[in-house]
Amino acid sequence: MNEIMLSQRLPVLALRGLNVFPGMTIHFDVGRKKSIRAVEEAMRNNQEIFLVTQKDIQTDDPDQSSLYSIGTVSVVKQILKLPGDTIRILVEGKYRACLTECIQTDPYLYGRVESVPEMPCGKTTPRVEALMREAYNLYDQFMELSGRNAQDGLMQLLASSEPGFAADYITQNTSINYTDKQRVLEQLHPVKRLELACILLGRELDIMHLEAEIQEKVQENVNKGQRDYYLREQMRVIQSELGEDDEEEELDRYQTEILALKLPENVEEKLLKEVKRLSKQPSNSQEAAVIRNYLDTCLELPWNTRTRERVDIRTAERILNEDHFGLEKVKERILEIFAVRKMAPDMPGQIICLVGPPGVGKTSIATSIARALNRKMARVSLGGVHDEADIRGHRKTYVGAMPGRVINAVIQAGTRNALLLFDEIDKLGSDYRGDPSSALLEVLDAEQNSTFRDHYLEVPFDLHECMFITTANTTSTIPAPLLDRMEVIELTSYTDEEKLQIAKNHLLPKQLEKHGLRKSQVRVTDEAIREIIACYTRESGVRNLERQLAALCRKCDMRFVAEEPPKRVTVTGANLEEFLGVRKFLPDEKPAADSVGLVTGLAWTSVGGETLEVEVNVVDGAGKLELTGNLGDVMKESVHAAMSYIRSRAEQLNIPADFYKTKDIHVHFPEGAIPKDGPSAGITICTAMVSALTGISVRRDLAMTGEISIRGRVLPIGGLKEKTMAALRHGIQTVIIPEANAKDLEEIDQTVRKALNFITVSHVDAVLQAALNAPVTVGEEPQKALPKEANLMVPQEPKKNRKPGIRQ
Repeated sequence: MNEIMLSQRLPVLALRGLNVFPGMTIHFDVGRKKSIRAVEEAMRNNQEIFLVTQKDIQTDDPDQSSLYSIGTVSVVKQILKLPGDTIRILVEGKYRACLTECIQTDPYLYGRVESVPEMPCGKTTPRVEALMREAYNLYDQFMELSGRNAQDGLMQLLASSEPGFAADYITQNTSINYTDKQRVLEQLHPVKRLELACILLGRELDIMHLEAEIQEKVQENVNKGQRDYYLREQMRVIQSELGEDDEEEELDRYQTEILALKLPENVEEKLLKEVKRLSKQPSNSQEAAVIRNYLDTCLELPWNTRTRERVDIRTAERILNEDHFGLEKVKERILEIFAVRKMAPDMPGQIICLVGPPGVGKTSIATSIARALNRKMARVSLGGVHDEADIRGHRKTYVGAMPGRVINAVIQAGTRNALLLFDEIDKLGSDYRGDPSSALLEVLDAEQNSTFRDHYLEVPFDLHECMFITTANTTSTIPAPLLDRMEVIELTSYTDEEKLQIAKNHLLPKQLEKHGLRKSQVRVTDEAIREIIACYTRESGVRNLERQLAALCRKCDMRFVAEEPPKRVTVTGANLEEFLGVRKFLPDEKPAADSVGLVTGLAWTSVGGETLEVEVNVVDGAGKLELTGNLGDVMKESVHAAMSYIRSRAEQLNIPADFYKTKDIHVHFPEGAIPKDGPSAGITICTAMVSALTGISVRRDLAMTGEISIRGRVLPIGGLKEKTMAALRHGIQTVIIPEANAKDLEEIDQTVRKALNFITVSHVDAVLQAALNAPVTVGEEPQKALPKEANLMVPQEPKKNRKPGIRQ
């Protein structure tokens, strides 16, 4: 420690990224001309030179402002000339000093320096001892991580018990940043200097640990890369010896196929770019596999492949009639679409939505359309799809990425003018992964789908030549923007007569062939088929009917493989239970005689029409109105509306004016386990209540349907076709319908229309005159009813030997 401040003039040597501490011997190279002349000047005198670090290592010609103020007065021990204009010097630091004045800057730096004495350390305390031990420990770790000889360094460090020397020694011989070393050099208190050195060395050790981990990982990757390269070279030689295609041939094949397709410029550029990327990847790497899958998918797309479309109205009509019985309105609408395509081939194809109950032939109609147009068809099932990526695909950066269902369907069809069938579009879902119905908006829009961009392909693909047909059971769950893009064609339930013809001409021959039976071996009468339709199935379509016919054929097979097989099996209505077991559904029975308070109504269900009886009892009481039969809110409101009308017309109907106070009225709908709802039983309820209150019986051969208002108006209803079929099955001869539904009689089955007598009414008075066996009032002038939409029903609790849920 220098206690006397010395002031002297010395040559100054600016150090770049280097610090020299007192008591330390170090060598370094000197290359700048000013620095070399400063060293030469020192050698001409007493070999002393002031070494100070410059603040910015990029400064080539530093002045006093570019230098730190604290440096070290050192002695030049040795000079060694190196090739060129560089010298290497060995110096030994003597004491700290401060540059107080820079006397000259040319031809070398020369300045006045004053020594800076250290502060006294004092006695060695436990804290100082702990610091010394921590410094030894940290320095030992540093030497071990840096790969140096730990013994030599520790011996010199342990030989001194001075904290100041220990701090200088550790800082000088470690890789701490020069700016941090300068902080240690400028700290004059030995203990504080040692604390600072320990902190800096601890941080340096953390950095070195991270470097070691990184280096280890890099080395592992390098070793793996060298191993992979060696194995690939071996594989390349083996493939060459076996005569297999190498990577160059694969790349050439991809490039040739892309150029041969004559793709749009942007698509071709994208695919060729992917081929170039593939050429830079190791052949067995994961990225190379992803690129290959992408290129294979893009090349599988029918960019220029089309089928020759056939637009022949007669052929289309023949195919539709071969594949389907009935559905005349639907066939007519489809043939109109064919006619438009023939007259305007360039017009974008309409997007058709076939809506109807299950089993009525929506999917098979789409198949027939594809066959008639000579187009390839691909079916896309959308039921339960709730992820947008199922429609648009996943981006190929994800593991296991693939194109969406639309592009997959086009690849499956193999032509760019395919017919794509989107089945069960009303059963699309949505959740946090997106809304697939929104993704379909672009696909089903003729103005946008010419540039449909799948997430996986990342290039546009033209879908405007494709024809889209969707199917649904109901339009209520289809989003409005999506429904707006489609033309809805409704397929109603099959009538019993249509089911009979379908079974005879299509289903039975198909099942006979499927079960190895000839037509001459099995004879099924029309009576048996009608019994199967009425007593073993209860549906809108024919799927269950086909299952029952299949069961019938299996029973026939069992008889033909018995020990004494019959020559022929005849199935009639009388022996049907021997084949299919006990009847599942019993037909409704018509009342044996005209009854008071019992009226037959007509209802619509999801499996067709049904008859619905309404019973009313009137007993003495306090004016209580009781409703039973598992009724919905709308049907309960119909009862109250009928009650309000009857009270307003009590005098004309010959009913006591205070009946609502003195009589309890119980309205019941049989089969109470089945939920019932809807407004179309209004006139039925009103007729039954008037019959019970007046004691006049109701005709048992008559059924009715219609909504009632509190003023007695009869409003229109829906499902007339199915309801009239139910009336015919039930043995009804006369049906009362709203006057507003008279126009719908043109659409019902002509067999039904000829068999039934229809009465159109606009007011309840006319209903009562037609239904009751005795007149009760003089009818008013009928009022024209307002139109109303058809009512719908969702079954809740189907039960064996019972009707499904009914909504009237």
